[in-house]
Amino acid sequence: MVMIAAAWNLKTCLEDTGLIRFDKKSREGFAKLGLRTIGDVLTHYPRRYEDRTRFDRFPEGAMEHPVCLHVVVTDCRASFGRGKGRHCFEVTVEPVGGDVLGNRIILRWFNVSYLRKIIVVGHELVLFGLPKESGRRIVIDHPDFEIVEGGQSASDAHMGRIVPIYPLSSGVNQKSLRGLVHELLAALPDEILPDWLPPGDYGGLTRAAAVRCVHYPDSLAELSPARRYLALEEFTRLQLILRRRRAVHRATGGVAHCGPGEFLDRFLKQLPFVPTQAQRRTIGEVRNDLAAPVPMTRLLQGDVGAGKTLVAAAAILLTVEAGFDAALMAPTQILADQHYDTFRDWLSPFGIGVRLLTGTRDEAIELPLFAATVSSREKVGSLTIGTHALIHGRPAFENGLGLAVIDEQHKFGVAQREALIGKGDSTDVLVMTATPIPRTLTLAFYGDLDVSILDELPAGRGKVITGIRLTTQTGDAAAFIRDQLAKGRQAYLVYPLIDESEKLDVGAAAVEFEAWKKRLPGHEIELLHGRMSADEKEAAMERFRCGIARVLVSTTVIEVGVDVPNANVMLIYHADRFGLAQLHQLRGRIGRGEHKSFCVLMVAPEQAAARERLRILEETRDGFRIADEDLRLRGPGEVLGTQQSGLPDLKFAEFLGDARLVEEACEIAAAMLDADAPS
Repeated sequence: MVMIAAAWNLKTCLEDTGLIRFDKKSREGFAKLGLRTIGDVLTHYPRRYEDRTRFDRFPEGAMEHPVCLHVVVTDCRASFGRGKGRHCFEVTVEPVGGDVLGNRIILRWFNVSYLRKIIVVGHELVLFGLPKESGRRIVIDHPDFEIVEGGQSASDAHMGRIVPIYPLSSGVNQKSLRGLVHELLAALPDEILPDWLPPGDYGGLTRAAAVRCVHYPDSLAELSPARRYLALEEFTRLQLILRRRRAVHRATGGVAHCGPGEFLDRFLKQLPFVPTQAQRRTIGEVRNDLAAPVPMTRLLQGDVGAGKTLVAAAAILLTVEAGFDAALMAPTQILADQHYDTFRDWLSPFGIGVRLLTGTRDEAIELPLFAATVSSREKVGSLTIGTHALIHGRPAFENGLGLAVIDEQHKFGVAQREALIGKGDSTDVLVMTATPIPRTLTLAFYGDLDVSILDELPAGRGKVITGIRLTTQTGDAAAFIRDQLAKGRQAYLVYPLIDESEKLDVGAAAVEFEAWKKRLPGHEIELLHGRMSADEKEAAMERFRCGIARVLVSTTVIEVGVDVPNANVMLIYHADRFGLAQLHQLRGRIGRGEHKSFCVLMVAPEQAAARERLRILEETRDGFRIADEDLRLRGPGEVLGTQQSGLPDLKFAEFLGDARLVEEACEIAAAMLDADAPS
């Protein structure tokens, strides 16, 4: 084996090793996992571990956490109920070696008929699952399991140690993949995994030692340092990509897209409010970027209601005054329509054409007969506002696309952003988000962008009070809403689903819409959800915006961009199903006027534990603090979709919350690039 392994390297094809027998199904399964070479397998890391040096105590009742058990099968039984999807396969198990107390548990699988051919009486299983009580029985539904051979295993890869559990696909089973990794690590010398990080103090670890430990740790305590080492390596590679991208971008050269600022000065003077210091600072940063002969790539972050649209307007005015066109891309029809209304009012007095382009609408305003212009400018650009329709070839930017503003940038894929930017030559880019991004994620994923933060809210906003209540208190909630409607206010009622679900016991907007019409007699109520046509959405939203409808029953389509200052009440049903940052976004739809506002997070009585997670929303309106807590609780995969960044997926994303580790990766990447730079 060692002689054969001496000729292997990380690019050696798995089939050439002879360590595993491939048939059509297993070949397809390994391909789905992206495992074609030795290197692919060694970097396919476990998703969890089972300590098979000892097993959990056999459960005598329901448990709050999953258990890992070594059991023997004593009975198997299939049952068939009436109707489609009623097949159940039940397996009775007891502890290996017998149980003087006579304890038994039932393993259940629904609609998985092939298991009858796999599990038989006498088999020993290692299983992992959550015990619960069903009638008088203790059951585990759909547990992870592995058949072991008479208490012994083909190698020490599977029993008597801390065992890795890998992500799988159809055609690849846990035991064969684990055995393959074990054999590879036994056969390969450390030299096949040379250190990639520059020399330094990494807790005495090398890359080879870290990889071996992550697959087969001698103790669980060893795992964190090894995973942290590999995370540092991964984050450093990511930073190199970002920094090289930034260097190439800056070396490309560009065109200044900045007018003299006469439009901007007049615009700011006629505003009915005073911009915040944060807005003025950020406008200055954007203005400097537009004036530079290098394409702007700036990320504008701001909490809900911080005034990002004003900054975008400043950038657009400077660009069109210089004679170039601008585009603003929004993720939804509702948000695009709202931007169109706002910018039409702001820009038409300056003689600037504003066009709306969405999947269902293509219209432009007629400029006033005596629209004010700046006589010194012979040519003025225009603004096109739209959704994804902007990137499908229809808009023609006659003056050249000088500026692309991308609102709620995380809602777009990297290819969509690039498609819009590509419609111009050296286009300046301003990407905006109202979802505050934790500092570590900004460092990790936006290293190629300049970052501006609006950390100040405009004056004159009403106070928002947030409270957590039970869904059983809907009657009290209805009485409260009636009281607010009597005072002339409006309300949002948000639900996680459109229609009822057989699988999920949560409220649905379409059903509850009918219920609320009965609870609030005499008041106009509108329904809004994602399956409505664009025209239907716009009609419902317009009726609510102008006050004809007093209550809007909706799904999360109102999460961004909806601005109705008179709406001061929001009830969010089954709030435990949403992330903290999303709840904060939804809450941002109220408190936009001068009235005191109320956000009520409704949870079912059985979701009492969720109240602790939601309590931070009662304590603060600081979106950055909430985003940090969301990152801690849910991890970066939920908080920030890495697939939107155009960057590689991270295998150790859980360490993105470790600020020191991310900063260390940035420092190492900068030093590596400095070392490679020509002297």
